[in-house]
Amino acid sequence: MALPRRLVVAGTDTGVGKTVISALLVRALAARYWKPIQAGLPPLSSEPSDSEQVQKLSGCSSSAIVPEAYGLQHPASPHWAAEQEGIVLERQRLWPPEDEEHRALVVELAGGLLVPVTRHLLQIDVMGEWGLPVVLVARAGLGTINHTLLSLEALRRRRIPVLGLVLNGDGFADNATVLPHMGRTRLLGHVPRLRGTDPGVLDQVWRSSGMASWWPPTTSPPLHG
Repeated sequence: MALPRRLVVAGTDTGVGKTVISALLVRALAARYWKPIQAGLPPLSSEPSDSEQVQKLSGCSSSAIVPEAYGLQHPASPHWAAEQEGIVLERQRLWPPEDEEHRALVVELAGGLLVPVTRHLLQIDVMGEWGLPVVLVARAGLGTINHTLLSLEALRRRRIPVLGLVLNGDGFADNATVLPHMGRTRLLGHVPRLRGTDPGVLDQVWRSSGMASWWPPTTSPPLHG
């Protein structure tokens, strides 16, 4: 069964590998990419933005990258970063781009699911209004079970559809069995730590991780440059 091609990539925490998994999906699905809120931009951070990393990793063209709704300099939770910079994050601006000729769309969230957008609004509640299904990314190693099961529970309580779970990084073997079972969800794949950053590496990982079986190729024209 082919899974939907307009989806949200969410994580159990910050730094779990959402951007790598987003790049895999963007490349394989010839998808557009959107990061609604990007925190940690120059001059307060020297790291490339997630949009820049996805473009580099996936090899997609610049036209595949949808501009962020908000770009914040402080590398912190969106609500705090916006306050420091005198920016009001408005809910109505946090709405995914319209369908463009049935193109796939990958939306990458900031941090974990319950990150505050404002002091009165959580990211998961904004996402719940979109009606898009979720790919949940979790660490593959020890310590991931609690975070992952709590994240799945939070999604289900809000009736947000979950496509499945992707484990990222070097792992503890039983996690690939216990998490889908106890979390009552699919294991979409296990992506090991990348040994390179060129798009060819992503093609190999897409096939070897098991993710390719869930999204068969289509005849959509590519967005790669």
